Amino acid sequence: MRLSVIIPAYNEEKRIVHTLEDIDKYLSTQDYDYEIIVVNDGSQDRTSDVVRGATERIRNLRLIDNKQNRGKGFVVRQGMLEAKGEFRLFTDADNSTTIDHIEKFWPYFKKGFDIVIGSRVVKGAILDPPQSWFRRQTGRTFRLLTNIFTGLWEIKDTQCGFKCFTKKAVEDIFPCCQIDRFSFDVEMLVIAKLFGYKIKEVPIRWVNDPHSKVKFKNMVKMGLDLLRIRLNLIKGLYAKERQRRAQN
Repeated sequence: MRLSVIIPAYNEEKRIVHTLEDIDKYLSTQDYDYEIIVVNDGSQDRTSDVVRGATERIRNLRLIDNKQNRGKGFVVRQGMLEAKGEFRLFTDADNSTTIDHIEKFWPYFKKGFDIVIGSRVVKGAILDPPQSWFRRQTGRTFRLLTNIFTGLWEIKDTQCGFKCFTKKAVEDIFPCCQIDRFSFDVEMLVIAKLFGYKIKEVPIRWVNDPHSKVKFKNMVKMGLDLLRIRLNLIKGLYAKERQRRAQN
């Protein structure tokens, strides 16, 4: 199995099937084996039912159906660790970054990078349509706080939902993660840097949802998550967890 595609889903009954069909249509033309894993995060709509229905025509599709909502970070971690691929990509259910972007990633894996992530900020990235002034300022503020709390100065876009890891990186990094919700992307990249993995940012085309809103309470929770990550680093919890797993 070369590629696993993990899709976290919460109340995505209206658009998940289109995304699955688009991914399968592209990957079915490639010369490698793949799987598509949807991880339902306790949806309150028919997300699970429509995914099950799609398994009849998408043979590489698998559903992990959580009855309880645990957070995007939790279900991404669950899917990545249950996947079988030598490379494991997680992407959003809204198909904001199309699956063909994976072709930009392969050359960097060949060059020895362990993690390749999509970026909406680096040169060459396209946002269609562009984000509002408020969203851009919010993003800049979050990046600054992320850099201050975690030291990820070299990563320009930690939050883009299109990230691919080698099997080795997944199995080393994800069991050490603790953030289940808002800042899980930051935590996994912090751990990757701490453990010495090579990360490459690649520009992508991002189909922006103009109706998406940034809630103040979520911004506060993301800030608290950053503080928690910082405290974990100070306490050495990630390194300790890695050592504990190595001994068991």
